[in-house]
Amino acid sequence: MNIKYILKGFIIAVVSVIAISCDDFLNRSSSTIFSDEEIFKDASMIKSVLAGFYAGLDYEPTWSSPQGFGLLDEATQYEGKTDTKYGYTLWRAYPYPHPAIRNINIFIKNLSDTKVLTEEEKKQYIAEMKLLRAWHYFCMARSLGGMPIVGDTVYNITDNVGGMRLPRSTEAGIYDYVISECTNAANVLTAETGAANHCTRVNKWVALALKARAAIYAGSIAKYNNLVTPQIKTSGMEVGIPAGMAEKYYRTAKEAACEIINSKKYGLYNKEDDKAYNFYKAMIDKNNNPEIIWAKDYLYPNAVNSWSVNAVPTAVSLTLTNNEITPLLNLVESYERLDGSDPEIKTKQINGDYVFYDSPEEPFRNRDPRLHGTIICPGDMFLNTKIVYQAGQMQQQGKKWKKIVKSVGTNDADGDIITSLNGPEETGGSWWSNKTGFNFCKFVETNAENRKPSHGGEPCTIRFRYAEVLLIYAEACLELHEESEGLPYLNQVRDRAGVPRIDSYDIKTIEHERRVEFPLENQRFWDMKRWRRAHMVWDGTSDSSIQWGLFPYHIKDRRSKHNGKWVFEKIPSVSMPKARTFELANYYSFIDDNMLKNNPKLVKNPYQ
Repeated sequence: MNIKYILKGFIIAVVSVIAISCDDFLNRSSSTIFSDEEIFKDASMIKSVLAGFYAGLDYEPTWSSPQGFGLLDEATQYEGKTDTKYGYTLWRAYPYPHPAIRNINIFIKNLSDTKVLTEEEKKQYIAEMKLLRAWHYFCMARSLGGMPIVGDTVYNITDNVGGMRLPRSTEAGIYDYVISECTNAANVLTAETGAANHCTRVNKWVALALKARAAIYAGSIAKYNNLVTPQIKTSGMEVGIPAGMAEKYYRTAKEAACEIINSKKYGLYNKEDDKAYNFYKAMIDKNNNPEIIWAKDYLYPNAVNSWSVNAVPTAVSLTLTNNEITPLLNLVESYERLDGSDPEIKTKQINGDYVFYDSPEEPFRNRDPRLHGTIICPGDMFLNTKIVYQAGQMQQQGKKWKKIVKSVGTNDADGDIITSLNGPEETGGSWWSNKTGFNFCKFVETNAENRKPSHGGEPCTIRFRYAEVLLIYAEACLELHEESEGLPYLNQVRDRAGVPRIDSYDIKTIEHERRVEFPLENQRFWDMKRWRRAHMVWDGTSDSSIQWGLFPYHIKDRRSKHNGKWVFEKIPSVSMPKARTFELANYYSFIDDNMLKNNPKLVKNPYQ
């Protein structure tokens, strides 16, 4: 099998899924099959194929399949799950010998030989492709550990089969490879940020952002894996990085993040006076947004998604398929109170009676504004509508309370709400009823057309933004015992959020900031893995293992001194009422029997 035969079946992909870039680069589509000879004689076709490689970069929840967000402690999904254990192939990235890496290598080889591009264009395109390849290897490293590294080699069917079966690299080796490829790409790729600072095509700063993220991951594994008992590693170090390498990786992460910061090419979004609204806009504004470094974009009509259609509360929904993913109380209570008091929402007194509130909004006031820029809480305004999550009414019967609940949207004889449109279903809930008492506003568009099922939405999937660069810098400084250097950059994130500055910080501070800054951005799961915290947070027994919801009840009882007050019920999500369990074997996806059959030189991951 030669290169020509492989590329003869290469379909120039429909790539408007990642539309909007420095030009119309990513807004190209074709359904015609061309041979490699035809492709590499035409500069425009080369560019179209190049764009097609961007379509297969995701190994995690997307707007097209958001159910994955319901596996963490951020959200619950619309359908129930009986298996409370994490899967062993969750978001497994194995693009080798999958065509992703092979086709990139074939494309790079043909780029070198083509006569229709200038040498400068060739350099840029090859650097671009090698950075996309580095992304595949990074995703492979964080899910599987060390894996075979083929470099630029293109194996053909005539090659010796045994020679094609490469052993796994060490985990340090694959991260070193990603970091090296990012360094090389950064030295070649353009430093331009793209039109409107909203770039879906990689550039120098994307290369440095990936370098910083890969290095901070490797540094974390080197440090924290060696602090857990038992350590999670293989004898050949295909999994596990020596503790002595941590400092090197943290230094690399700091330097890469520093280069982005010092370039002044990007900055935190700060266009709105209202801090909550500003944070909401930072995630969704595509007009001269200085924060977005790299994103997968969507553009009507060729590429849309259903997030803005299905994530909204029932009261403002334009479809029956709302509440597909709803936030957890676990996440809501992560947002600190501005006065420094306990962020937990109290529902019961010491004597077992309810805690009584003057309004359903009361527990959610005076908190980190990012809460209301991310989540719709009881009483919040969204789409010019006050969002009510009332589950029912209550009446006092002696020392006990009687709940009155009805179907959603039901009022009593006085016209007062019993169960609101956004409340839980009487029977435990249909697929599309609210399971937790909250909704996401993050990434949800207010444009009515984008919320119609017949149209679809256009929010982008953010891969890198400037806030992460600042927090990587702060984390690296912390681990290098250079906290004084990192603190101002951590405080930049807090300043933008509208929360008080801090005078010192530790790794728990970093975890907190990343948790409240990056919901729905595919950070939490990998953070918990690299810090070796996942098996402790989702241990199958503690409160943090349960997906909690919270619904308000209105007291309507003229005989009670509490008449007119509000109480809350904390309940496990109907979709996943049992505690989740993350096992040591979940830190790395399975090397299954089919992989071993194809390549006996692979070794299994720990506890498999």
